[in-house]
Amino acid sequence: MNWPEPMTRLISRLARLPGIGRRTAERMALGLLKDRHGMIRDLIHALQEVDEQVVTCGRCGNLTLKTQDPCHLCTDPRRDDSLLCVVEDPMSIQQMEAVGSYRGRYHCLMGKLSPMQGQDIAPRQLARLMQRLDEAPVKEVILAFDSDVESDASSTYLQEQLANKGVRVTRLAFGIPAGSGIAYADPITLARALHGRQPY
Repeated sequence: MNWPEPMTRLISRLARLPGIGRRTAERMALGLLKDRHGMIRDLIHALQEVDEQVVTCGRCGNLTLKTQDPCHLCTDPRRDDSLLCVVEDPMSIQQMEAVGSYRGRYHCLMGKLSPMQGQDIAPRQLARLMQRLDEAPVKEVILAFDSDVESDASSTYLQEQLANKGVRVTRLAFGIPAGSGIAYADPITLARALHGRQPY
């Protein structure tokens, strides 16, 4: 479409966001313009606040306020220092916390191995992980990644890196989702469920 240049730039920027294609970016841009005095100003204000106030925690990589670094998950004395859950991004921390049953610490790698997409684990975050294992009384590292090829490669790589750190390395179990049936499970999920079977 032949949009005015500022509109084209806005659509282009919105389309860079994860999960947003060109058509969705166009609909978002049009939605903003329909309510230009309310929504655009609110969005500008929200983006400025995030830019000025939100940082990644210097210890774990979670999102936090500049005035609360390290974050509340790193400074909470009730959490278990012997457990360290390694995740891909801050969204994974939020999902783990929503479950409400994990009480250990976190470490966010801010990426995973994906040579096809030119992604890698952030070297700085990997170095911080190794430093934390040298300094903290961690007994178990839990690798909490998605169930895909890149995550499997990341897990294997991390297992190799952690081999001489004297910690137990575990991975989240994979299997048939609650409320689902065997008939709907793909072969990989079913194989993992069979491999990760537990006593009844």
